[in-house]
Amino acid sequence: MKTESLSSERLLHLGRIMEGYVERGEVPGIVMGVCRRGEIHLDVVGNTSLGGSEPMRRDTIFRISSMSKPITAAATMTLVEEGKVHLDDAVEKWLPELANRKVLGRIDAPLDETVPAQRPITVRDLLTFTLGFGLLLAPTGEYPILKAANESQIGMRPAASPQAMPDPDEWLRRLGTLPLMYQPGERWLYGIGSNVLGVLIARVSGQPLETFLRERLFEPLGMKDTGFSVPADKRDRLASSYIPNPASGALELFDSVQESQWGHPPAFPSGASGLVSTLDDYLAFAQMMLSEGRHGSERILSRLSIEAMITDQLTPAQKAVSSPPLPDFFETHGWGFGVSVETRRDDLASVPGRYGWDGSLGTSWFCDPKEDLIGIILTQRAMALDISRDFSTLAYQAIAD
Repeated sequence: MKTESLSSERLLHLGRIMEGYVERGEVPGIVMGVCRRGEIHLDVVGNTSLGGSEPMRRDTIFRISSMSKPITAAATMTLVEEGKVHLDDAVEKWLPELANRKVLGRIDAPLDETVPAQRPITVRDLLTFTLGFGLLLAPTGEYPILKAANESQIGMRPAASPQAMPDPDEWLRRLGTLPLMYQPGERWLYGIGSNVLGVLIARVSGQPLETFLRERLFEPLGMKDTGFSVPADKRDRLASSYIPNPASGALELFDSVQESQWGHPPAFPSGASGLVSTLDDYLAFAQMMLSEGRHGSERILSRLSIEAMITDQLTPAQKAVSSPPLPDFFETHGWGFGVSVETRRDDLASVPGRYGWDGSLGTSWFCDPKEDLIGIILTQRAMALDISRDFSTLAYQAIAD
């Protein structure tokens, strides 16, 4: 007699808690999926817009923001497997704009107060966010480098508008005019590495980034609704996007449906935060990762590539000087290639070996190889950390054995 791997009763409890967030007006709607040992539980709650009547659907399209990063990392590994790039190659071979780097003498120094970089930036540095440039998420004040980076419109702010950035060549040129914040390999700095990877992929492959992603990942995985924009014939499935007011907490419209910034292809396809997707599309990607690179009978990546991606690549020294997205993050987490990796258990849903990442516009994904478990939650409320935390915990409490 087959026993269920997920408790039906406990999954109902998960659904009730998520419904509570919608009923309290904390989020207009939620689409979520829990998959264990091939058993899939999907749930849809609420509407696609605040005060609207259009119900959420299984195929509602969301802006997945930083959940783009694992996809970009996986795409990079396909080039590694083909021998077109190597992890420790200097990227200046393809990205000459990043050759002969200068590095700030200190983080608050004027832009002309620099020292030479001790070594070139490598592909590995981009994958692990140790290239020496990225978001400074701890309170830092308006350092000259941050002011210059924001003025350059290279997407330094979370939830940056996809239409505000220049084309890839101009974007990289602007980045190349700025000194690095730290020496390559010195510390982990969030985000920008995935955007540089997007330019690298395009130049190495000779294809636009979206074309490469579609041929190597989206089409083989059946991810038919994933891309950098939403075509007009799919616009009715796009959810509105909201950001809470910092003072009142009230949801304020960030991106509408009819006038969406994702309504047409951007000049810069952001490998860090630019993709839209659906639950089923991202579940296909997540299942490929959990299946060690396989999708059905087809192999997308080798088992060894997946293992490299989900292994903590950071040294204790790199973690000690880094500014992670959440306090004490590196006490229980590491960073692989485009994904966070949990290194120590500190609550019900935090187990060594679990990996995944969140999107700042309200999405979250994790895989747990030990439990053969995938969890994905998609909302349209930015920084929905409380919702994703509850979802993760409740997904684990639903395990039946």
